[in-house]
Amino acid sequence: MTSTELTSTDATLTGERADLLEALGNARFFLRNTAQNLTEEQANQNSTVSELTIAKLIKHVAETESSWARFIVEGPSAMDFDEADWHALWTVTEPLATLLDRYAEVAARTDELLATLPSLDVAHKLPEAPWFEPGKSWSARRVFAHIATETAQHAGHADIIRETIDGQKSMG
Repeated sequence: MTSTELTSTDATLTGERADLLEALGNARFFLRNTAQNLTEEQANQNSTVSELTIAKLIKHVAETESSWARFIVEGPSAMDFDEADWHALWTVTEPLATLLDRYAEVAARTDELLATLPSLDVAHKLPEAPWFEPGKSWSARRVFAHIATETAQHAGHADIIRETIDGQKSMG
């Protein structure tokens, strides 16, 4: 199978859908790989000046990806967060295995959405936030690209955290 032909559960994907699926898969692999063989203590260790841990990053990325996938279907209301919701994204009480299982479930749903969405051109206005241009809309295509980009960014951060914990490099 080539990088431009990936098989979903019910359809063969080609072109931009295959490219997006591959980009998502690559970024997710590197993030998940940072957690390989970690103890619970290591997964929750603050090993840099950042408050982030590998467990927090995995939880954040899974929940954020889930929200963006809902945005594609429901629009900006799927992104309504209050302060308690935001705090919960960064609070880890679950074991690492549970976080990784949740992330796998979210990824599978996102991949299925990518494979089955009638058009990648469906667009919604972005929610109001200081980091979004007011009134701007994003297509499903742009959202999938954003998920891959954000995941890759967090995978890089997780790689630094992992290297600080035990010298392991997940990305190189």
